[in-house]
Amino acid sequence: MKKILLALNLIFAVSLTVKAQNISDHAIGVRIGGGNGTGGEISYQKHLKNNNRLEVDLGLASEVNDFKVTGLYQWLWSIEEQFNWYAGVGGGIASASKLGVYGAGVVGFEYNFNAPIVASLDYRPELGFSGALGGLTSNIGIAVRYQF
Repeated sequence: MKKILLALNLIFAVSLTVKAQNISDHAIGVRIGGGNGTGGEISYQKHLKNNNRLEVDLGLASEVNDFKVTGLYQWLWSIEEQFNWYAGVGGGIASASKLGVYGAGVVGFEYNFNAPIVASLDYRPELGFSGALGGLTSNIGIAVRYQF
């Protein structure tokens, strides 16, 4: 029992030393997703405060009539100098024969290059509430964004 308490205290102490990452004011690029999504998305991130940001993604399906808009509030933490991880919650709307509403979460990793470029890999579970979006779907994506 003492070993378990010691391990939990050590994990807690290490989590307190994790510093927030400096986030660029804006980042824009593309996110290529798999799973039940539109595939490619135009992605925009806006720094809000401290280690928080807002991400908005717009995806268009093979027909211009089908679209998907996702908004996510994210928290960002530094693992190493240029390597971060993030998590967030949000939701969106999608058009696929009918207008649908869904909730979403996200967890991922990103790498800030020495140039103003950031690349990320994330997992986004989505829970559809209406329209053609019923039930839980998974979306894994790779993104490349220009920071300014």
